[in-house]
Amino acid sequence: MWRDSPDSYAPGMSIIDTAFVGGPSLAQERRIVTPIPGPRSQELLERKRAAVAAGVAHTVPIETVAAGGGVVVDADGNSLIDLGSGIAVTSVGNAHPGVVAAVQQAVAQFTHTCFMISPYDSYVAVAEKLNALAPGDHEKKSALFNSGAEAVENAVKIARRFTGRPAVVAFDHAYHGRTNLTMALTAKAMPYKSGFGPFASEVYRVPASYPFRDGLSGADAAATAISLIEKQIGADNLAAVIIEPIQGEGGFIVPADGFLPAVVDWCRANGVVFIADEVQTGFARTGAMFASELFGIVPDLITTAKGIAGGMPLAAVTGRAEIMDATHGGGLGGTYGGNPVACAAALASIEAFENEGLLGRAQQIGGILRARLESVQASDPRIGDVRGHGAMIAAEFVDPVTKAPDAALTAAVAKAAIAEGVIVLTCGTYGNVIRFLPPLSIPDDLLIEGLDVVAAALAAQPPR
Repeated sequence: MWRDSPDSYAPGMSIIDTAFVGGPSLAQERRIVTPIPGPRSQELLERKRAAVAAGVAHTVPIETVAAGGGVVVDADGNSLIDLGSGIAVTSVGNAHPGVVAAVQQAVAQFTHTCFMISPYDSYVAVAEKLNALAPGDHEKKSALFNSGAEAVENAVKIARRFTGRPAVVAFDHAYHGRTNLTMALTAKAMPYKSGFGPFASEVYRVPASYPFRDGLSGADAAATAISLIEKQIGADNLAAVIIEPIQGEGGFIVPADGFLPAVVDWCRANGVVFIADEVQTGFARTGAMFASELFGIVPDLITTAKGIAGGMPLAAVTGRAEIMDATHGGGLGGTYGGNPVACAAALASIEAFENEGLLGRAQQIGGILRARLESVQASDPRIGDVRGHGAMIAAEFVDPVTKAPDAALTAAVAKAAIAEGVIVLTCGTYGNVIRFLPPLSIPDDLLIEGLDVVAAALAAQPPR
């Protein structure tokens, strides 16, 4: 990392006008030119306060002008290490050359016709790819949408139509979106649900497996959840069970071995559709194309978004053909669902996942993340747990004596890291988890430097 004077950048000059361009050619370094936020970023944030609804918050107080590899560059010339990937979206990088070329070509052809009006090849090609990649050797079909929440909402619609049953089970610590139905499925009140009800009906919640907190085996945690489902809802009333294989916003919670297979087996035995929400875990993020593969499960339906299209808005539901086909013609869709430009980006992204060793790269990144964080944990008991798979790793911050969640420490560490030019994101039902989601394009030295900054930020926080 180096620091420079803001005088290096002439007034009014875009950072793009200096030697920086987006994508792989962007200088891969942490560089602090001004305090964060710098003056140009402050100007944008003032405009944001005046023009953008207060409910649209931001984590990092900068004006982004370029991003790629493992950095985000702001209008003041600061270059920040990116350990967030836009919440697990830019897995192939912010400006992967294949994605850029595919988008440019698609835009030049047409930006929209609406697939429901006049279909086009790229939508079908994405569906074909998803059907081939999703776990299981059964016949599959897909439908494309705009966002993860929209995919989840449609998966529930499909399951209800297929089973003729109304009820849906979600789990503690779940996050599934911000629409009315997906808010009902989401467990965390603030900031996602408070003041926005009433919510959709026939949604029920049962405990998930949280080994660090509940101490249960996977079998025992599953038995507890299944018992509540049978007693309080009844299998005959249940259309679907939905869960993130690794719970994301809830704190990157990895279930104990055997939990997910037991729930899937129960669903199969009772005619209940098992939905894996892989919006955050999908597309190489965990070192497998889908996290379901890590746990040896084959979902009936999978929802995807985020990493699917290199930053373009696209989502999907993929699943057993007989379930996907249960909905009447016109029952699924949307004006922008499967937009041709987003589909082109998705095909290029999937090609990168398949041909550029990104599954292995996610595993390598996971090894670096876990080793560094566990080393810090060994000397600082305020890190209560390090968990995750691949490039989806979390550290849970706690009171070292009681193990109670320490949200204040978590927020302070994240704020200090951002001030030193490292983008990190917090999460967790209790607000006490920092999640590490670097783009798979990040160089090792930049990743290690970013972790060093986070470690220093923790060390600088006085014990309470």
